[in-house]
Amino acid sequence: MPNKRNAEKAIRQDEKRVTRNQAAKAELKTLRTQLRKALVAGGEKALALQRAITKKADKAVSRGILKKNTAARIKSRAAIKLNQAERKTSQA
Repeated sequence: MPNKRNAEKAIRQDEKRVTRNQAAKAELKTLRTQLRKALVAGGEKALALQRAITKKADKAVSRGILKKNTAARIKSRAAIKLNQAERKTSQA
């Protein structure tokens, strides 16, 4: 238990930040899962999902939730998967 009021406030602020950050990360993870499923199923939804992933990752970096390289890796992997899926459909 904190002894000072400012320590209590810091704990409250930290709890809010953790909740907010977890929600943002969970949303990004959900989008990545949806992209993977859309690529398996095929369709135009995958491109929109890849754009949403890019946007959410950039937003998370600007808010300090993710590091820049982590977001770059997530965006790169999403783009690679999308390009691979497009190549498979164009070859078939």
